[in-house]
Amino acid sequence: MRKFSEILTHPGSSHKDEFLACCLLIAVHEVPVVRREPTPEDLDNTGMAVVDVGGEHAPERGNFDHHQFPKDHPPTCSLSLVLMDLGLYEDARKYCDWLEVAEWFDTRGPVETAAWLGVGRELLARLNSTVDLTLLRRFAGMGEIRPGEPLWEVMRWVGADLIGYLKSLREKLNEISRLSEIWEIGHPLGDFRVLFLPRCAQITEDASAGLARFAASLPESRQVVAMVYPDRRGAGFALSRFNDHLGMDFMKVDGEADVHFAHMRGFVAKTSAVDPDRIKELLSHSWTPV
Repeated sequence: MRKFSEILTHPGSSHKDEFLACCLLIAVHEVPVVRREPTPEDLDNTGMAVVDVGGEHAPERGNFDHHQFPKDHPPTCSLSLVLMDLGLYEDARKYCDWLEVAEWFDTRGPVETAAWLGVGRELLARLNSTVDLTLLRRFAGMGEIRPGEPLWEVMRWVGADLIGYLKSLREKLNEISRLSEIWEIGHPLGDFRVLFLPRCAQITEDASAGLARFAASLPESRQVVAMVYPDRRGAGFALSRFNDHLGMDFMKVDGEADVHFAHMRGFVAKTSAVDPDRIKELLSHSWTPV
């Protein structure tokens, strides 16, 4: 694997895209960040990552700038380019809901981003917190950030957590794809589909954490209204709505002997039942098309 000895980004004000791009590179390479204008020698130095500056996207030489892209280029920022280089971009676009907004904001500005989102520009400012402002201000005020310094360590945490989230989620989704089933359940009022994840030795304990993401990725012809997955607090299963589909109301089975919990709002229930036919029966009792 290629190894950088230093990360370089531009001086002056900082934005979320190069800050997060540097966080990822710190997590992978564990090297210092310097903030200055690059020289031609820096751009030719394959041991240095040049981020958000330099006018060149050449990942084979460690250069990750987007400012030279034409005006009509799809929104792509330096964070996008580093994610691509790490092989994480496609999953990040699918599973980090904030990424596309960050790309738009950095490449199109607040007015166009607000219009694209269908909200007033003033709403964007309300989404900032002191966490965003402090980290970017501190980053902007430093010429060099070295290992062991507080900001460098925080950036390493941020980058490691993002990489860990994406890789862990991908592993969970692959497990779910291999082992899950789509149940087609007939019902007098209208058939419906449920995503079922069995309890088995081949699946990790927390694989169900990716179930909603997997369900969302299913084609329209296989869309589900509920999910069934192993209950981590018992030997039975949890039953839950998908996308808060109001046709599924688990309060309807609250009185069943093998249902030991049903939320008052009807969106989730826990059952000791393990027989698929019994679980399907509980689902049918909970179903009313809307």
